[in-house]
Amino acid sequence: MARIAGVNIPQNKLVRVGLTYIYGIGEKNSYDICKSLEIPVTKRVNDLTDDEILKIREFIDQKFTVEGDLRRDTSLNIKRLIDLASYRGSRHRKKLPVRGQRTRCNARTRKGKAIAIAGKKLTPLKK
Repeated sequence: MARIAGVNIPQNKLVRVGLTYIYGIGEKNSYDICKSLEIPVTKRVNDLTDDEILKIREFIDQKFTVEGDLRRDTSLNIKRLIDLASYRGSRHRKKLPVRGQRTRCNARTRKGKAIAIAGKKLTPLKK
């Protein structure tokens, strides 16, 4: 089993697909890794030799910030915004969308499950 950056890569996947299981590496980066290390994109993870796995591991350690380090950097950036009391930080603190999305009728993913307000009735519009 290939273990890269603390993540077990699935055996039956293509190398370029399997590398995307690492937090911080997407499709483009995994394709670039395969291209720069001259690993065929049609090769599967279980067909990799130990030498190729070692080369991938070293390349990722040199060129990318992945997994724990990347998660820590992201959380520190959010914490810094909250400490500065910036607008974006206040949106993070309130668990609301940060990038200008509307919250009147959507944003359920960010806000969570809808909370019923007791005693509130919607009145019909008067003409």
